[in-house]
Amino acid sequence: MYRVFEALDELVQKLEQAYGVPMTSNCMVPRNEMLGLLDDLRNAIPGDLDDAQDVLDKQDEILRGAQDRADILVGDAEEDARRILSDAHSESESMLSDAQARATELVTGAEDESNMMVTQAQNVAEMTVNNAQREADSIIDAGNQDYERSVEKGRAEQERLISESEVMRRADEEAHRLVDEATAESNRLRAECDDYVDSKLAEFEETLQSVLRTVSSDRSALRRGAGASGAGRVRRGSYGDDYSAM
Repeated sequence: MYRVFEALDELVQKLEQAYGVPMTSNCMVPRNEMLGLLDDLRNAIPGDLDDAQDVLDKQDEILRGAQDRADILVGDAEEDARRILSDAHSESESMLSDAQARATELVTGAEDESNMMVTQAQNVAEMTVNNAQREADSIIDAGNQDYERSVEKGRAEQERLISESEVMRRADEEAHRLVDEATAESNRLRAECDDYVDSKLAEFEETLQSVLRTVSSDRSALRRGAGASGAGRVRRGSYGDDYSAM
């Protein structure tokens, strides 16, 4: 293709340097040189055209190769994307399964701990009630014995006073007084017993409410994912008995 342009340039140069014919626009050029340049031009054009066609054919081949390579790259990228997405999905399912198993384990542990705390609280409550009942029975027995002794004493005194006519009235009053005092003392002892039992039951109620508040707080903490706050904590009842969430 270079020779075609070169021959054309030489033709133009020859025409520009040719002598002009007077009174006309024609010029005189060397015939043989011009014919030689035209021959060179004729011979160079087909070869350059073939070279240009080869370049065009190669360009199409290059473009097809580039398209094929691009298709391969796109296919590989899509396959990599599908693989990465599948791996990510599998990993997310595994992580979700592990999280669910851990949550189930935590809930089970919390339920076991809660049940243990409730059982311990019930045991403490039963022990407190039994101790209070025994003390109440002891106080009632002591009051009954005091009451019986007072009644017997009053009856003996009443019988002695009745045997003496001059002091019968005072003896009767004294006997009634003693009976009233014995009755009042018995009522007092019964009231003290009731107050004692009520105070012990109130202490147990407060202890049980504290345990229930701890259980409720731990359950709320578990729902928030903060873990149980009462684990390993030891509380002490009114009788010095230890009960803890193991």
